[in-house]
Amino acid sequence: MTLDINIKNIKKNAYRICKNKEETALRVRVPGGEITGDLIEIVSKIANTYGDGRIHLTTRQGFEILGIKWEDIDKVNLMVAPLMDKLEINHVDANAGYPAAGTRNIAACIGNKVCLKAQYNTTEFAKKIEKSIFPHDFHFKVALTGCPNDCQKVRSNDFGIIGMTLPKLDISKCVSCGRCEKKCKGLSTGAIKMVNYKPQRDHDRCIGCGECALNCPTSAWTRDAEKYYRLAIMGRTGKRNPRLAEDWIIWADEASIIKIIKNTYDYVDKYIDRSLPKEHIGYIVDRTGFMEFKKWALKDVDLPEYSVMKNNVYWSGMKYPGIK
Repeated sequence: MTLDINIKNIKKNAYRICKNKEETALRVRVPGGEITGDLIEIVSKIANTYGDGRIHLTTRQGFEILGIKWEDIDKVNLMVAPLMDKLEINHVDANAGYPAAGTRNIAACIGNKVCLKAQYNTTEFAKKIEKSIFPHDFHFKVALTGCPNDCQKVRSNDFGIIGMTLPKLDISKCVSCGRCEKKCKGLSTGAIKMVNYKPQRDHDRCIGCGECALNCPTSAWTRDAEKYYRLAIMGRTGKRNPRLAEDWIIWADEASIIKIIKNTYDYVDKYIDRSLPKEHIGYIVDRTGFMEFKKWALKDVDLPEYSVMKNNVYWSGMKYPGIK
């Protein structure tokens, strides 16, 4: 069978070009990494009806349904429509599949729904970002982790969002046991020290991990109800210069982070090299300079007064001989 296929459009619509040229694979993102049992049944039905029965779980918390025939794409799109709706994937026409590449899922650790160390609901925040930035074709990778343990490995992403807490001390409940000092020194950065039998916290040294609140036997230490985040930027894998994201803003708020990411789309639209199939944000920042990126990213952003922002950010990473 000869099919008239627009390769650019089907890739944009999250279908993969496979080694077996007679087949494709559908990639579906799962914002925040959370999916319910009834939706897994839909995935299974698609795989068994139009695929070869195999489903691959991706590194970005999505899945690929393998072995789909090219001629069945329209039928698959109809079956996947309710799945996209219930996953709250931001799209224009569910029956037509994605209007933009579907593989760059907003990935997240399990967050405070389950984890004691997590500072916030990572899935809820991920879905807010999903609604703000999709549909879009630019190559952005965003990931969220609930605490500085970084189980999600967010520092390999363009935007890595790390949960923080501001510890609060009720000195009247403190029994001078020293457990907070011991745990902070052993598990974190040693930001707490006992002075005259009372704990003192060094704010500049504190990374907001919350170990003091988790381990205080009298609940003298508690987590602030306000949510705080560390924003690390421009990490990447790839061939030329893989590197870890570096901290830019700490004690940031949710609204500012979303606005910065949205502003970055405008920046990329202005400066991306359109002669390339795709260009990662970090390479654009390398080309234009960080200060130009910063000017665009901070447009109309009103950071809270408690936020701390680096004036400049420097990256290193792997360098290959002869590559600038």
